[in-house]
Amino acid sequence: MKKPELLAPAGNMEKLRIAIHYGADAVYLGGKSYGLRNLADNFTTTEMASGVDYAHERGVKVYLTINIYPDNSDIPALYRYLEDLKKIPFDAYIAADPGVIAMISEISPERAIHLSTQANTTNWNSALFWQRQGIKRINLAREMPLEGIREVKERVDVELEAFVHGAMCISYSGRCLLSSVMSGRHANRGECAHPCRWSYSLVEETRPGEYFPIVEDDKGTFIFNSKDLCLLPYLPELVGSGVDSLKIEGRMKGINYVASVVRVYREALDRYFDDPASYHCKQEWLAELCKISHRGYTTGFLLGPPQDLALEFDSRYIRTHDFVGIVEEVLADGSLLVGVRNRLQVGDTLEVIGRDMASNMVILREMTNEAGEALQAANPNQKALLRVPFPAEKYDLIRREK
Repeated sequence: MKKPELLAPAGNMEKLRIAIHYGADAVYLGGKSYGLRNLADNFTTTEMASGVDYAHERGVKVYLTINIYPDNSDIPALYRYLEDLKKIPFDAYIAADPGVIAMISEISPERAIHLSTQANTTNWNSALFWQRQGIKRINLAREMPLEGIREVKERVDVELEAFVHGAMCISYSGRCLLSSVMSGRHANRGECAHPCRWSYSLVEETRPGEYFPIVEDDKGTFIFNSKDLCLLPYLPELVGSGVDSLKIEGRMKGINYVASVVRVYREALDRYFDDPASYHCKQEWLAELCKISHRGYTTGFLLGPPQDLALEFDSRYIRTHDFVGIVEEVLADGSLLVGVRNRLQVGDTLEVIGRDMASNMVILREMTNEAGEALQAANPNQKALLRVPFPAEKYDLIRREK
């Protein structure tokens, strides 16, 4: 039984480091253009080279997204972009458009190409077509059920990748025009404004007796609001399907999200392969995933059509904890130099989370600035020195219950 790769999002260099620290086998990232997350921080060409070097030094693969659907006007600049990237040793490019795939093969024939989920591969015949085009891996559409994944794996030789966690698009595999119509920002050009997350009131005048409530809470009604995907309880079934890579969505999410999700799936995957027969999904893993900002969880299409179970009518986000800081350095005396991201105060009860599901609680009795002067509070973008009665590492995160 082959252990699948754990693939994590890296929206910028900090998130890349965090994903690697918490156990990702591979990361995927985008440049400043030609990806579908153009509103993330993303990477310059120089930063890409540095990120690839950093990852490869730690045995982690890096995939670059070039999954835009370009217009004619994009082609000349895209050719130049691909030429500029040739010298960076990415492990693969992620693309969806056949023309872009042809350009990659022309300019960098040695580069592996992974097919983006935006290509909407939902059956084995499509997968076989892409295999014949030289594609090395296919990121299957989120609409694929478990049995469908198994059948594709039986019929093709390419690697298969499946999303296991993160945001879900309400439209079929991201084929949505709401953003372009309502805001002029095109989803398939990396600029989605996420109008499905906005508050609406809906009246359908030709259906008497069928009503959508127009107020669910004091913030409104979120009738287009998909829950987030979470397939952690079905990890053994996914492994058994033969999928080669388990992908976490979230290049626009913060480092708290990346750290929390990666460490849970890393732990679960490792424990399953330690002893498949006695493995079970632990409640504390699910509880950890509920501490990060999310919209409620669903299994999506994995077990069949989700019907109305995948919609979240109550609120935009659920979050029980605030991310307050990151350990930037552990000093020789054991104190922690913390980059503050949310206001900290003496008396706060803090949780420090690290690799291998490490979690330690501490009441903040005192802290100082870098000059050793006592602080009663520290604000975002400040640095503070903390002492804790347990070991911690660089890139460990600090959070506080709301």
